[in-house]
Amino acid sequence: MPLDWRLQYCLPPLLLLFLTIPFWVPHCSATPTALVGINYGRVGNNLPPPSAVPPMLASLSIGRVRLYDTDPAVLRAFANTGVELVVGLTDRCVEGVTTPDGAMAWIKGNIQPYVPATKIAMITVGNEVLTGNNTALARLLLPAMQSLHDALATCGLSTISVTTAHSLAILATSYPPSTTYFRKDLLPLICPILTFHAKTCSPFLINAYPYFAYAAQPNHVDLEYVLLEPNYGGILDNGTGLTYPNMLLAQVDAVYHAINAAGGDSAKTIEVRISETGWPSAGDSSEPGASPENAAKYNSNVMRLIAQNKGTPLRPGVTLRAYVFALFNENQKDGPTSERNYGLFKPDGTPAYPLGYSMPVDNSTGGTHGGGTSGGFGYGANSTIGPPDDGYYSISGAIAERWPWQRVVGGTCALGVLLLLF
Repeated sequence: MPLDWRLQYCLPPLLLLFLTIPFWVPHCSATPTALVGINYGRVGNNLPPPSAVPPMLASLSIGRVRLYDTDPAVLRAFANTGVELVVGLTDRCVEGVTTPDGAMAWIKGNIQPYVPATKIAMITVGNEVLTGNNTALARLLLPAMQSLHDALATCGLSTISVTTAHSLAILATSYPPSTTYFRKDLLPLICPILTFHAKTCSPFLINAYPYFAYAAQPNHVDLEYVLLEPNYGGILDNGTGLTYPNMLLAQVDAVYHAINAAGGDSAKTIEVRISETGWPSAGDSSEPGASPENAAKYNSNVMRLIAQNKGTPLRPGVTLRAYVFALFNENQKDGPTSERNYGLFKPDGTPAYPLGYSMPVDNSTGGTHGGGTSGGFGYGANSTIGPPDDGYYSISGAIAERWPWQRVVGGTCALGVLLLLF
């Protein structure tokens, strides 16, 4: 659908109201049914300021966000919004928190000053560390997780979980799910991490992208299967007799099988969550399937699938949670064209493509302003001003263009260390 029709509804009085009233974000609290979150990456020099994002998310009916660092400006922007955050400790900071003193300094510098106003639920230590090229860093991952967990407990912040996000490259094989196991070279590192998760009741996070499987073998993978199309017949796993209607559920259950094989009985309590999943809306000629149409189908189907709250074929009674990647296209990411085109939104705030699904009210932030309404802003799920609300496009391009653009600078490892000097 053309974007122009949205612009005609951006009435001047509404713009004047938005630009002149004191900045205010409706308070809301993520409910247990808010299963879908979004990744807020900021590798770009043309993104809106952090202060513009919380009201945007309120319109999107999303109450959970994953960040990749602990930038003070971003954490302050989410204060008193009720949006539940997963924050990241970057790879370069991992070594510094492997000791009790280093972990305590990092918590006191990057977490403690912002809670409880900013609702931080989880810390991810590094990203895909075990499958990176730094084997020394991989060995430091668990000590860092343990030290941070202990520091949080000492500070009275034990409600904040500690985990890390893994690439599916930790699997030696992933199909069919029942035959899956972890790479043998990684087992000495993964097994103690599984023990940590079982002991601390923290989730096992995976970055799951069916797109990569399709792009690698487009002639051997059914597009409907990787796009999670609801009418696809599914694929049978003869090992369990379970049918998988789409690849994303098969990937999650493959991880469950690998955990069970490696961790024994204690691992059966570990919950697998999807920390990233998405589909690019553009790519190079060598990247088949990267298109706005496919991205719209995939992300719409992810949201619909997660909102059904049916778990997976192997774990139907375990809630499945997922974070869609990503909020914005990020123009400074390295790699092929697809890397810069995973956003639901362009940096100017206009949709990258129209979704065919909007989040239900019970997936949004709860309370008075639940369901994505934005109170005094005059736009949102229950607004009578503007076009019929379709969930993701309540914020118009014209309003977005009035945001003061600025370069968003990432967080730093040094803040906690500086506190030790004073």
